[in-house]
Amino acid sequence: MQPILKVNLTTGETSEYVIPAEWERDYLGGASLAARLLYPVLTRNLDPVSPEASLLFLNGPLTGTAGPAVGRFVVCGKSPATGLWAESNCGGFWGPELRFCGYDGLWITGKADSPVYLWLNNGRLEVRDAKDVWGKDTYESQEIIKSEIVVPGAHVLTIGPAGENSVLFAGLFCDHGRTAGRTGLGAVAGSKNLKAIAVKGTQKIPLAQPEAYAPLRSQANRALKADNISQVTHDLGTAGVADYADYLGSMPKKYYHQGTMENVDKVSGSTMAETILTGVSACHACVIACGRVVNLGDGVKRKGPEYETVVGFGPNILNDNLEEIVRLNEICDRYGMDTISASNTVGLAYYLFELGVIGEAEAGFSLHWGDPFAAAQLLHLMARREGIGEWMAQGSRRFAAHFGAEEEAVQVNGLEVAYHDPRGVSGMALVYATSPRGACHNKSDYFFVDWGQADPSLGLEFFDKHAGAEKAANVAHHQNWCSACDSLVMCIFGNIAPEIVAGLVNAACGYDLSVDDMLTCGERGWTLKRAINHRLGLTRLNDKLPKALLEPLADGPVAGFVPDLESMLLAYYLARGWDPETGKPTPEKLAELGLEWVAQDIWK
Repeated sequence: MQPILKVNLTTGETSEYVIPAEWERDYLGGASLAARLLYPVLTRNLDPVSPEASLLFLNGPLTGTAGPAVGRFVVCGKSPATGLWAESNCGGFWGPELRFCGYDGLWITGKADSPVYLWLNNGRLEVRDAKDVWGKDTYESQEIIKSEIVVPGAHVLTIGPAGENSVLFAGLFCDHGRTAGRTGLGAVAGSKNLKAIAVKGTQKIPLAQPEAYAPLRSQANRALKADNISQVTHDLGTAGVADYADYLGSMPKKYYHQGTMENVDKVSGSTMAETILTGVSACHACVIACGRVVNLGDGVKRKGPEYETVVGFGPNILNDNLEEIVRLNEICDRYGMDTISASNTVGLAYYLFELGVIGEAEAGFSLHWGDPFAAAQLLHLMARREGIGEWMAQGSRRFAAHFGAEEEAVQVNGLEVAYHDPRGVSGMALVYATSPRGACHNKSDYFFVDWGQADPSLGLEFFDKHAGAEKAANVAHHQNWCSACDSLVMCIFGNIAPEIVAGLVNAACGYDLSVDDMLTCGERGWTLKRAINHRLGLTRLNDKLPKALLEPLADGPVAGFVPDLESMLLAYYLARGWDPETGKPTPEKLAELGLEWVAQDIWK
């Protein structure tokens, strides 16, 4: 791999950090390597929005190689929303462009005296004044900075007003609405007065065995393009699964409190394709092209929403108006807010209004299920931190706690739950309860396994969607593979044979890793993130689900069912080699993974 460029915004000092070779092999890259790099500085007393906090952007060994679905990067640090490990994954073209500059990462600390943006052109870094861009939305900011740079092909990653205003679910945005959205790292950038990072490079990415990599990459891309999931995702976007998710009962409705919704088919990927879809967009060298381009009849090209956003601003608030979902999505993108956390918190506001916990006096207006226009007003208030938006901008846990109803917030460890209901796919109960960054569906998209996509080459078995403890080891195994893919950094929609993935890594890096070795790398990264969280204050009691997900629905395909989380957790700890009493990885497991140096910190 290439060096990491370290930048201290307080002093202006820069340096190059060379990644130890053994870390490259043990962690591969991406989020797992970021965990190893950041481990010494992620302490319990570190304020995530202080100048001392790190913001680490990192690529993987396949980023920018035109391999299958690997045009991605991660950004990691300590989350201001959860106080735990933070990572967010983003597509587009920015990550590959950073590698073309000759760097595999940017490690940013400190705080600029006034708003700035970074301009990295190959190996030359400039810190530029961003006062005229501060306050602009993410789309405007990208265009203004590109016009100032006047270098064709430059790509800009930026925060919006939400990041500037320390909204705890602010993200970083680039290209056609691509976002590193979760865990609030946009607020960390804002706290450093860092508005944006522009990159442009022309260097070649080094490959250990280019003659072996090229044909294998072509084979993988052809197979990926022909894959059924890829074709559905290309034609219908990620919202193409909406109809099936509704049929199986895994699509939440009415803030996770209702099992059915009239006219729910109006807000599916297929409806989007039949009505407002005008084109598609793709990340760097991706053959899937899951991005949507839509037209609402006004001639303006807009980003079409993906599954999470469709459900969050659709069934989650009982809204069946697809065009308004597009507009709500654009509001979030322009302000620079994660649509999962934003829509979840909006749904909570509607629910608290229905319960009588808040009223017009607190909200400023009425909140009624199915009304997308009230949702838009709430989004503006959240991004600006005005009125009730001051509390909503702090995320659902703090928002609900302010009104004495914390148990009503559908979140885990401060991160809002995504839109795959574990009452419909029970494996997600463990995924949400144990994810290193809170209620995350991307650290293991196990709902695909519960729907039947159980790859035996990964040692996965198929269990009924409502199975319990018997699937715990399966979930752990799947998390390990997803962790390995996060190290590469590979998109979760890259449905590629594990043997081919291992072959690509070997050809790129000169290794001889098997699929089992890849799984071990993934487990090592997963376990290290768990250890980091224990250092940051996480305990066994944090592994839980919110009240709403442990109450049976009265209607719909999964009426009456709730997952038995406690029995699943016990089996999960045993499968992972973690202590059932504390939830900590045992010293024996740490030693097995080469992490014995961690034991003294979490077991002292």
